[in-house]
Amino acid sequence: MSEILLWITGNQEILITIGLVSAIVFFASLVSLPWLVAMIPTDYFISKKRQKSPWKDKFPAIWFFIFIGKNMIGYLMLFAGVLMLFLPGQGLLTMVAGLMMMDYPGKFSLERRVALTPSILSKLNWLRSTVKKPPLETEK
Repeated sequence: MSEILLWITGNQEILITIGLVSAIVFFASLVSLPWLVAMIPTDYFISKKRQKSPWKDKFPAIWFFIFIGKNMIGYLMLFAGVLMLFLPGQGLLTMVAGLMMMDYPGKFSLERRVALTPSILSKLNWLRSTVKKPPLETEK
């Protein structure tokens, strides 16, 4: 036990920095969440298949770099989330955000199933209402 206390007292600056970064990320996620949910098109979850990105055909080179960058950030967030399960931070939230950034087979189906769960859909629509956006449409 004394070894742990010695390590903590010897690394207070690192622990304070990690705590501050964790708090900043937490508050940034709280502030940005309504904006991010508002960016979802109203009809996004109506189709059972993901709509094709207009960027892919119009600007293939730019789309490729965005695709690579987005996936790299997603993997980094997933890795950071796993670390945050043991370090200070909101590990599960960061892991979910990382999974949402990455592209993998079945992602849209998973997003759709989770988002259309009545309890989650009501929360998403409440967040959209805070920024005066119409509710997400579901299958008619």
